[in-house]
Amino acid sequence: MKQLKKYIFLVVSLLITTTALSQVRLPKLISNGMVLQRDTKVRVWGWAAPKEKIEIFFMLKKYKITANDIGEWELKLPPLKAGGPHIMKIQASNSIEINDILIGEVWLCSGQSNMALTVGQVSDLYEEDIANSENKFIRSFQVPREYDFIAARTDLNGGSWKESNPKNVVQFSATAYFFAKKIYEKLKIPVGLIHSSWGGTFAEAWMIEETLQSFPESFNEIKLLKDPHYIQSIQIKEQELEKNWYSTLLLNDEGGTDKNNWTSNSTITTDWEETTIPGLWNATPLNKINGVVWFKKEIKVSKKMANLESTLRLGTIIGADSTYVNGRFVGNTDDQYTPRKYKLPANSLVEGKNTITVRVVSNRGNAGFALGMSYKILGNEETIALTGIWKYKLGAKLEALPKPTSFQGKPTGLYNAMIEPLKKYTFKGVIWYQGEANAKRPVEYSKILPALIYNWRALFNVQTMPFLYVQLPNYMAPKEIPSESNWALLRESQLKTLSVSNTGMATTIDIGEWNDIHPQKKKEVGTRLALLAENMVYGDKNTTCYGPKFESMQIENDKIILSFSTFGSGMQFKGGGMHTNFAIAGEDKKFVWAEAKIENGKITVWSKEIPCPVAVRYAWADNPDGEKLYNTEGLPASPFRTDSW
Repeated sequence: MKQLKKYIFLVVSLLITTTALSQVRLPKLISNGMVLQRDTKVRVWGWAAPKEKIEIFFMLKKYKITANDIGEWELKLPPLKAGGPHIMKIQASNSIEINDILIGEVWLCSGQSNMALTVGQVSDLYEEDIANSENKFIRSFQVPREYDFIAARTDLNGGSWKESNPKNVVQFSATAYFFAKKIYEKLKIPVGLIHSSWGGTFAEAWMIEETLQSFPESFNEIKLLKDPHYIQSIQIKEQELEKNWYSTLLLNDEGGTDKNNWTSNSTITTDWEETTIPGLWNATPLNKINGVVWFKKEIKVSKKMANLESTLRLGTIIGADSTYVNGRFVGNTDDQYTPRKYKLPANSLVEGKNTITVRVVSNRGNAGFALGMSYKILGNEETIALTGIWKYKLGAKLEALPKPTSFQGKPTGLYNAMIEPLKKYTFKGVIWYQGEANAKRPVEYSKILPALIYNWRALFNVQTMPFLYVQLPNYMAPKEIPSESNWALLRESQLKTLSVSNTGMATTIDIGEWNDIHPQKKKEVGTRLALLAENMVYGDKNTTCYGPKFESMQIENDKIILSFSTFGSGMQFKGGGMHTNFAIAGEDKKFVWAEAKIENGKITVWSKEIPCPVAVRYAWADNPDGEKLYNTEGLPASPFRTDSW
């Protein structure tokens, strides 16, 4: 009897196991609310028991397929017309229903932090756009940020389709959203975005191992990365260092709540130093100290503004801050790129004297309050400026914490975890916003970016898949004289990549910010990418998508005549500044600022200092500060040079 019970138990267990194994399973992308690419064959795929028979019902048709010997199955649907919503039912040993499916245009959106920057992070500029973002025909799927160096994955670990509305859109990539919005306005059909990006990442992280054989420095690193013990040992060591660093900081912080509690309004500051905010620590006796520094400022609040809701803005802080108003915690931010914007409840401010306290932690490098940002309290009708003199005092000084290893930027990791799992999905094209991380090797990027494009086109098996990308914007402090620039060289590498078929480049040399590597004007970026798509991908040749494009030069005595392909109805200079952004040089290769004039559809460039010119550069700088060249439709020319020394 006991043996019989044991036998029955084993049979039941086997049946349960077999049933569990035979459950049809879908990839994360094939889910409620998905957008499928119109007018081409698309795939639906998944996993089941080996040889399991599956029926799929979609748009009044029934399809029968059988899983292969290892339980994989795939259905190719015929070209579909734009529209929806539709329902798909999958029937096997279990049943799955996928609801709210749309057919339209699907774009893969990838790159580093400027693609990752969300609508919410630029909400100050686009409050009206957010309020009016309700559109069930624009949808986004956020690919989870993970890396894998062992092998390419077959599925994602999470993610879901979200439709555009004021609640969801703040989490969308800002560049991708404004791209989709413009495309939808043009085509009036659904637009799906699959957003796969990660800040601070090199292009090599998004490439397959085989492609990287041509780049020995990256390829040689892959073998180490495939050893999980190697990565784990580094992470454990770095985590322990970080834990100890912050524990020591907390223990030694003289302003901590268990010691002097410098968050309090009653803190005596007669022995505190004074500094001007905004400003960096190296402009003060702090120099490049690491540790924690406390800042305080007293302000006066009117009776009208007191006890009302308001917003505290503290620009961007290079370091991590914890901020208090009248001794009450109002918010904190851990990274140096996110603008500080803290909502103050109605009871935060009182009539008369109020105190703002900011505890800033710097674990490495030069910390402080970034210049050129907004520092103020915004009420409904009044604004209180927070720039000017603040008091400060050192809470604790520590040695710099070593910079942790950014494994997300290492070769192949993001390709394996965030691109390979998408390979069976059908895309109209790619928009790409990356390059900052590669700026230290700018010339090599002229080979890396084309290699990535070919790599992805092979993965998705579309050799002409449109690939639209963003050229680096203007960034960093302007230079007073013409000089060399890695950012200019990388822009040149991006410009050269237009030689790859079916590529397009959005120039953003006019909408960057000198003090922020993440410029806020993402609507302009998305719109310029969309103009490229309208012209190149959707066939509207009446859409102007480029500014003037340099073609050739001709030397005439003491002048150089530049010819352009002008995409638009003419050329113009806009913006002003300390010079024209054109520089000219003779045989000695020393560039000086030049005069420039538009004549008969060409540009004449000259300088009294250079009687025998041989070369011209335009906007050749990290942050070219001068007049910029546009077409009359308002699109800027890409920076360029005629020399190749």
